[in-house]
Amino acid sequence: MLENLLNQDEFILFGHHIKNHISIGSVSIYFYALAIVTGMILCCVLAIPVFKKRGVPPDFILDIMIWVIPLSIICARTWYVLFDIKTFIDSPKGFFLSAINIRDGGLAIYGGVVGGALGIVIACKIKKVGILKIFDIGGAMLPLGQAIGRWGNFFNQEVYGQEITNPAFQFFPIGVEIENGGTVGWYQALFFYESVLDLALFIGLYLYLRKRKSDKSGYAMSFYFIGYGLIRAILEGFRQSEYNLPLFGNTGIRAMILVSALLIAGGLICLTFFLKRDGYIFKGKKAASGEVPEDAPQGDINTEKEKEDEKD
Repeated sequence: MLENLLNQDEFILFGHHIKNHISIGSVSIYFYALAIVTGMILCCVLAIPVFKKRGVPPDFILDIMIWVIPLSIICARTWYVLFDIKTFIDSPKGFFLSAINIRDGGLAIYGGVVGGALGIVIACKIKKVGILKIFDIGGAMLPLGQAIGRWGNFFNQEVYGQEITNPAFQFFPIGVEIENGGTVGWYQALFFYESVLDLALFIGLYLYLRKRKSDKSGYAMSFYFIGYGLIRAILEGFRQSEYNLPLFGNTGIRAMILVSALLIAGGLICLTFFLKRDGYIFKGKKAASGEVPEDAPQGDINTEKEKEDEKD
């Protein structure tokens, strides 16, 4: 279904058809790939001061990327194939060759996130660095990479919204010109909507990490789960039907809306856990009633009897 929609040779800008790749000899480098690589590099650069603030050597970023990049690509492609598996089973190229041919398009961001998380865990285990601390930094930086990477959808003329029939709204950034079925029309610029929202999420999380004085980890990661889950859940409903992947290719359930709901729920569960861990909510009965735990430092206890002794 989707393989024929991806990696179009041209995109339309101000009414002009422009190649979406540059060629070096017989090799074509797609602007989509350049957008993804640019996002990765910028994330690494901006993560350096956060690493320093959190007491992690900046060169640990290289150790992370060695694992994150290949695992993100593998998992992003695997996720995409699984959620549209019928297309690949029916492909004339055969399932295996069709599945591994990423140049025909098809990488799912949620799969990339899973692969990136796995890469972080491996790197942290090898270098003995706190996993949750790096997850926090990764959760703050990831929306920036996604904001830049979404422009790849523009270059590929893919993942757009509903058709805009009112001429008053046929302009960018409200809409984008798409050649669909040989006819050029205006469609909602979903790539731009998500890019802006991802950028706003990044700015909020990045400033939070830069200004936060506590070394407690887990909050930025939780806010990312909730924030990005909400962004995708809202925008998914505006997509053209051919881009609403059905669950495992054979149901009427929109897979990404279901996954987004699970992501939001997971973020809320994580946030609740960390708030409880740090004593912000669900405090114990003794703490809530004002009683002092038995193992509290005696110097902190100032009983009525001590006050009376001081008066004497």
